[in-house]
Amino acid sequence: MSAVAVISQSALTHNLSVVKRKSSAKIVAMVKANAYGHHLNLVMPLIEGADILAVSELAEVQKLRRITDRPILLLSGVHSSQELQQAIDLDCQIVLHHRLQISLIAKYDKAIRVWVKIDTGMHRLGLSQDEYQQCLLDFESNPLISIESVMSHFACADALVNPMNQKQLKTFERLTNNTNNRSMANSAAILSNPDTHFDFVRPGIMLYGASPFSDNDFDLQPVMQLSAPVISVKTIQTGESVGYGATWTADKATTIAIIGIGYGDGYPRHAKNGTPVLINNTLCPLVGRVSMDMIMINVNDVKVVIGDTAILWGDEKLRVETVATHSDTISYELLTGVSNRVAFVRGA
Repeated sequence: MSAVAVISQSALTHNLSVVKRKSSAKIVAMVKANAYGHHLNLVMPLIEGADILAVSELAEVQKLRRITDRPILLLSGVHSSQELQQAIDLDCQIVLHHRLQISLIAKYDKAIRVWVKIDTGMHRLGLSQDEYQQCLLDFESNPLISIESVMSHFACADALVNPMNQKQLKTFERLTNNTNNRSMANSAAILSNPDTHFDFVRPGIMLYGASPFSDNDFDLQPVMQLSAPVISVKTIQTGESVGYGATWTADKATTIAIIGIGYGDGYPRHAKNGTPVLINNTLCPLVGRVSMDMIMINVNDVKVVIGDTAILWGDEKLRVETVATHSDTISYELLTGVSNRVAFVRGA
């Protein structure tokens, strides 16, 4: 018996429809990191339903090209003539975010489609204002280079009242007011600020049914349901501990179910005592430290037998955001961290 991740096809379709209801812009679906850990071959509703697919690395482009001929955007861009040739051979649109990439692309003697990324305040990737203006001058006389869009990225879009959001937006608008195709909105901005949508939106976490905010009032449906079997049930007495480090001690006789999943499967080792696990439609608290292959839960309030299935996340009663909060992390990390020991299957 092993842990299983069921990837709901109907939830993928539904979440994509939420994006379309929120915005009339074209959709650049983030499928990087193996579709946020959901496996590229299991997210065909996104691949077929989005206008463009976005990944971070050429290796991801290669995997995606095996299953689709849809437009692909390479977010990291290229850093050598060999990578540029490979990207062209794979029919990529390329993000340009560093001045050295400008000269690399300008020397190329075949048609290239690029997205120009501006740094509006996140100070991660992107051209400065002066570099951007110079880039436009360098490219305007080159008929082989087609600028498909100008883009930037919010640093704090998941914090609704952060003044940096408006500051970045104003900077982007000022620099691109004569530009036809623009892109700025990630999931958080799609859900919260229509003024950021422009011509292309770039949904990520919302496609997989998790909210970028602390609440989920956006009708998003969980896509990945992670579950594992009960492999043992036992009763421990008052004063007895369970698990490594004896981090939890029973204050009364307690029935413990041992679940066949651990940090070796991607369940967070830093999940705290009390992190909920759903079993037989009842939320039960995690007790003791997460092991490589097992977790323990208190099942005093529900009848459990060996072979029952425990849901770790991906149910309306237990969303991945809840587990992330109990583990002092974010849903992105949990979803992308599920290991290859887990069996991934296509759901309805």
